[in-house]
Amino acid sequence: MTPCVRAAIVTAVLLALAAGGAAPAGSATSPDDRVLPVDQYTTDKARRLAATHERALRDLSATIYHCLPWLEVHKTSIGFYRPKGASQDDRYLSMRVYIEQDASPQFARLARDARAAAMFSRYVGPLLRRMAADRNLVADASLDGFSVILDWVKPTPRPAGGSPVHETIAVFIPKPTAVDYLGGRLEVGGLADVARVLSWDGETALGQIKLTAWDDNFVATHKVANYELDKNITCSR
Repeated sequence: MTPCVRAAIVTAVLLALAAGGAAPAGSATSPDDRVLPVDQYTTDKARRLAATHERALRDLSATIYHCLPWLEVHKTSIGFYRPKGASQDDRYLSMRVYIEQDASPQFARLARDARAAAMFSRYVGPLLRRMAADRNLVADASLDGFSVILDWVKPTPRPAGGSPVHETIAVFIPKPTAVDYLGGRLEVGGLADVARVLSWDGETALGQIKLTAWDDNFVATHKVANYELDKNITCSR
């Protein structure tokens, strides 16, 4: 099966996955605990980044809350974290989200790496564009890159009364690579080639994986049933 054919099949499967449940009408106030507070950083570089760009990070949190309501941002997960394995004080703008979606037998039949590739293709580009919406933040010489962490429920049966197991990928993108992608000089497939992608099955680390990614316009076109966006909010595509 060629990558193009596989991408078409996976996209068709994911398009059949509706966001889990109907979301409530939009609220004018987004949660205020998604951004890591400045006083919780451990280095001067990180504290300076956080203090300088606090407004941009809170705007990012609000954008995801209002415009992508089927994504749940983890508490204090928006911030300038060290990428896993860094040997020095590199600081990546990071965000971790949980993806709500209905169960699908077709999605469950995909291999683990194929599910990861589908989630990368759907979400990493759109989230990266929103993370880089503030030009002053991207231009800051202290910012070394971006990391996008995606969680979703592993599509396997769970024992009665048991907790769901999540699958997770963490995508680490150096700033020059992100800038090339954002400037249209690199396609999402090239982004996947350059990015470092780590994978987890529940709490079990699976190490680095290589993915084949493709353009997926789901985020730009999907609408959650019965969700009313606050009239004072404007969402970019």
